Amino acid sequence: MKHPIYQVDAFTDTVFGGNPAAVMPLEQWLPDNVMQSLALENNLSETAYFVRLDNNEDADFHIRWFTPGTEVPLCGHATLASAWVIFNKLGWTGEQIRFRSKSGPLAVRQTDDGWLVLDFPNLAFEPQPTPALIRDAFEGAPDTAFFVPNDTNYMVVLENEAAVRAAQPDLRKLKQLGNQGLIVTAPGQDCDFVSRYFAPGAGIEEDPVTGSIHSVLVPYWAEQLGKTRLDARQVSARGGVLRCELKGDRVDIAGQAAFYMEGSVHLP
Repeated sequence: MKHPIYQVDAFTDTVFGGNPAAVMPLEQWLPDNVMQSLALENNLSETAYFVRLDNNEDADFHIRWFTPGTEVPLCGHATLASAWVIFNKLGWTGEQIRFRSKSGPLAVRQTDDGWLVLDFPNLAFEPQPTPALIRDAFEGAPDTAFFVPNDTNYMVVLENEAAVRAAQPDLRKLKQLGNQGLIVTAPGQDCDFVSRYFAPGAGIEEDPVTGSIHSVLVPYWAEQLGKTRLDARQVSARGGVLRCELKGDRVDIAGQAAFYMEGSVHLP
């Protein structure tokens, strides 16, 4: 069987920037083990799959996301990439795209200047002593971390952007977190805040740009900075730019996308 596949660089306006995602529209779901194998074969941080929902009042598509190692409950950059494909390759004419997902309803709309805006949940976070495993893996980790129960992540806040850029956690040790990832963040020099994201236990050593972690970064920094509109940068090697806004129990996460390639996957 032949299935279409696209690759889109998300949270950038330039090919080879941002975070690449594979996008596979499906007529019906493939077996989970096949979708996992495809994600491993693609060898990108995320492969997104979606199926059209006909005559559904609450959603237009059902979306799922797989890293090379596991299915995840929420992914921003692959949702943005999927929306770009739906708007630009599949002829979608609606003002927004509504997704059903494991993290509840999500939506994406286009702005007049061509940005795509993700409507994501505001994720709660819980301060707690930094786990010994993280302190062992990351020299300079603060005494307090924030656990994100609905996205299986920990977040640590550093003093400044330079410290985030210089962070070199021991990925072999960090892999022992399993499906949990580590967000590292600080105030930005030319933006409101910066971040990096490591999830080696999920098959992602460092994610270039991670939309979903802004579901916790935005409410955290909105509280710290006393503002609801925030400009963010993920300062990985590829890097990415995000325009964010806290809207009560939801978070708007906006980015651009650069189309890279399309083709077909041939399955036996």
